Amino acid sequence: MTISSSLNAGVAGLNANANRLAAISDNIANSATYGYKRVETDFQSMVLSGNGGSYSAGGVRSVNQRLIDQGGSLTTTSNATDLAVRGRGMLPVARSSQIGAGNGNQQMLLTTTGSFRADADGVLKTAGGLVLLGWPANPDGTVPEFPRDTVDGLEPVQINMNQLTGEPTTSINLGLNLPATDTNASADGTGQNLSVVYFDNLGKPENVEIGFTPTIPGAGDSNEWTMTLTDTAQGGAVIGEYTLSFDDSRASGGTLLNVATGATGGAYDAATGSLIVNVAGGPMEVNIGMLGAPDGLTQLGDKFAPLAISKDGSPVGNMTSAEVDENGFVHASFDTGVTRIIYQVPLVDLPNPNGMVSLDQQTFMPSPDSGPFFLWDAGAGPTGDIVSFAREESATDVARELTDMIQTQRAYSSNAKVIQTVDEMLQETTNIKR
Repeated sequence: MTISSSLNAGVAGLNANANRLAAISDNIANSATYGYKRVETDFQSMVLSGNGGSYSAGGVRSVNQRLIDQGGSLTTTSNATDLAVRGRGMLPVARSSQIGAGNGNQQMLLTTTGSFRADADGVLKTAGGLVLLGWPANPDGTVPEFPRDTVDGLEPVQINMNQLTGEPTTSINLGLNLPATDTNASADGTGQNLSVVYFDNLGKPENVEIGFTPTIPGAGDSNEWTMTLTDTAQGGAVIGEYTLSFDDSRASGGTLLNVATGATGGAYDAATGSLIVNVAGGPMEVNIGMLGAPDGLTQLGDKFAPLAISKDGSPVGNMTSAEVDENGFVHASFDTGVTRIIYQVPLVDLPNPNGMVSLDQQTFMPSPDSGPFFLWDAGAGPTGDIVSFAREESATDVARELTDMIQTQRAYSSNAKVIQTVDEMLQETTNIKR
């Protein structure tokens, strides 16, 4: 019984070390595979109780585990949509074959890195057919709230390089100085004019014409102006009339003292320093500065000086490039200089990443052993961030694997020697009868 158990233990040792060698060979074969997670082999002894004081060898068994939570170092690339996760979390992807089926039930897979490039339809995918998933943004660049414990709302990230876009102007900031000398009794009453280009809802340029007419007093200085706004898109119709009074005190001289609304235009909001007028495409906010503030509209000296005129919106432009920032937002850049958020790529985290099911192409699938997944904003919660222009290298340490190979080879040879010795002992036992 003891001799035969020794034989069985030797065979078990051969099988266990052969299993370890298979894991080592897989690790070495993937030493240059981006995103590869190494397999580690663990040996566990088998103990069998003996009978009558004799000892029975139980042998050994091996268990392989893929260390998904251990990643490799990051290396830089030249492609803006080469992505790698720095820290905890994984990128959501799906197979292009499932997305092409059009049934909307694609299985979410997870990976820590990928070289994503736009295909003919602008969908970001790897050469192996893994499609990057994300939440689509609203036209204004904001990302709506989506459920975080399901894949509902995730869709392929699509970048259309032939896309045209324009943003309408919704606000104008006026920073200019009006000449104080123009409100003196000796002035000729000549006004000052300013034209500000804005972009309508179709990306076409229009103008808000702003006229400043001084109030000429009988004596001294009035420090008062009438501001009139007209819209070229409405044939020069008046969209706002306001009476501006300026402070002439020593402490706040030259700043706005009061703004009175005329027959047209929205009321002046002293808390924000802005007023609302209606251009052809809708309401527009015009910021002229708060009362007593040195920015916005001022009245100083004898010069009319537009100092800081700014607005939002942009003309129609072509998309030229796209990048993913560290928080997972996909930014599309246009040739007009405008950048807009078009998607957000979340990071997926699980309680036990090593419990996931390993698939090919360095992808993994959640399982009951991994626990439920949750979709986090990159850089928030327990997750790390996303690095563009980067790939994650293989987690394989070739020097360590070669060392383990030597140990495995020696252990295999030793177990083979045990089997050879048992065979010789059994041969001697057989020879007793002769």
